[in-house]
Amino acid sequence: MQIYPLQPVDYLVIGHVTRDLTPDGPRLGGTAAYSGLTARALGLRVGVVTACDPDLPLFELNDLALAIRYGDTTTTFENIQTPAGRIQRVFHPATTLDLSMVPEVWRNTPIVHLGPVLQEVDPKLARAFPNSFVGVTPQGWLRAATPDNRVTFTEWPEARYVLETANAAVLSIEDVQSSEDLIEEMVSSIRVLAITEGASGARIYWNGDVRYFRAPITAEIDPTGAGDIFAAAFFVRLYQTRDPWEAARFATQLAAASVTRSGLKSIPTPEEVKLNSVEILP
Repeated sequence: MQIYPLQPVDYLVIGHVTRDLTPDGPRLGGTAAYSGLTARALGLRVGVVTACDPDLPLFELNDLALAIRYGDTTTTFENIQTPAGRIQRVFHPATTLDLSMVPEVWRNTPIVHLGPVLQEVDPKLARAFPNSFVGVTPQGWLRAATPDNRVTFTEWPEARYVLETANAAVLSIEDVQSSEDLIEEMVSSIRVLAITEGASGARIYWNGDVRYFRAPITAEIDPTGAGDIFAAAFFVRLYQTRDPWEAARFATQLAAASVTRSGLKSIPTPEEVKLNSVEILP
């Protein structure tokens, strides 16, 4: 396992970095990459616990601290757009991630983000950070691979176990196949739940209330990673303000701006962060 540099961080994200196959060639992806770089853009020191093959180019993550378990494979996704919607395929899943892979110096990190992409994050990690704000993006716990490598929806038996301990969760409406019943089940288990709805924005459940946050109209080029950018911005702002409504406003604006660029170029710019920030009163 490769660990460097071993220093405390403010934001720890646990999940696979991925190789994403695109018409323009392979590129780096995964919640760990998009959310980690977003947290860094917001001024935090960021650590990533992940797994991949040693040949995966990671230069775009040079500003992050990486704890990597190297193996023979890197989780690889291919998105195919069809008139009936997106078909997603996955190949070569990397190894699972558990507490043994988290450096001791990172086990009291203020914000911990569990970001599985395909069942790779041990659900027990949700209860392994009692002194941290724990945010989860359960997308990868709701995915499975068929024998022909297609990504499909699956049940999440550990949902209550994870959500009852976490401080907040972010999911897309696509992750739950637009099931309002499933959303209601999750609402009963989590303190704060954000459901993103693409260009329509997001809705936030908190304290028995639900509010909707409309996204500004933008010229969409590539929506990849927008949900992960929303999640990191939401978790950071929620940790800072303890106000889910303010966190949602902030995250919705940054996620909307992100779709105007492609790949990891969608990470918020300093100008976008400054434009959408408001003073946090003591």
